[in-house]
Amino acid sequence: MSHTTLTTGRVRHSLAPWARIAGLAVCALLTLGPVIWTVSTSLRTPAESFDLPPQIVPSEPTVEAYRGVFAQIDVWLLALNSTLVTALIAVGQMITAGLAGYAFARLEFRFKKPLFALVLATMMVPLQVTIVPVFLVLKSMGLTDTLLGLIVPAFPTAFGTFLMRQYFLGMPKDLGEAAMLDGAGPWRVFRSVYAPLAAPGLAIVGVLAFNYHWNEFFRPLILETSGQNYTLPLGLVSLQGNLGTGSVSVVLAGVVLSMIPAVAVFVVGQRPLREGITSAGVNR
Repeated sequence: MSHTTLTTGRVRHSLAPWARIAGLAVCALLTLGPVIWTVSTSLRTPAESFDLPPQIVPSEPTVEAYRGVFAQIDVWLLALNSTLVTALIAVGQMITAGLAGYAFARLEFRFKKPLFALVLATMMVPLQVTIVPVFLVLKSMGLTDTLLGLIVPAFPTAFGTFLMRQYFLGMPKDLGEAAMLDGAGPWRVFRSVYAPLAAPGLAIVGVLAFNYHWNEFFRPLILETSGQNYTLPLGLVSLQGNLGTGSVSVVLAGVVLSMIPAVAVFVVGQRPLREGITSAGVNR
């Protein structure tokens, strides 16, 4: 092997980490760019909102836009509604996904494979297709324009069921068989043996459910008509009237406020989310 070939190989090897870092930096900039612009614009005055070229750092930062959000909508009520709805949906999906995933992974019953295929098929059906039947069922039960009408229909989760099934399939069967030899039934085996081991996977379901339903707009728009039952994304729509007066800062200030809880949940749940994905990969 010639000296030139060795030198070329060393140069390529030394440039490889820098190329990956540069690629990740570009992806991070493309992802965080709109977020940075949103936060920056929310701190500007209305007159500076449409400056061209836009400035990343406002010349005179102000929180007047945030005061305008609190003055125009009841942020605390909207945030309370969103927190109640998303938290209960996240807990409900963790329970239903854990039970259904364990049943499809460890229990034997008739039509198990066709039923699981049917569950997966529901992931292909858009929400817009099922919203009318769901609305009619909720109306017959008197649950339209209620927070409960938003919460209960969101408990079943096809993706969460699939995720937990794969998670339980990666666990050793010997643990359950040993518990059954000691006289434990299927429910006791699930509750005492497999459910504690599946905590990271359930954390993944909970975090993803919270972040998705915190930003959900379509279902609340269809099912809620009273302002007292609005969630935060639905309540922020009333701020769009500021676009006519050039106060885009107020609109984006509301967007920033709505992002804070979702980001906080992701930061807190980042470790169990990472551990859950890693342990699932190791088990498989």
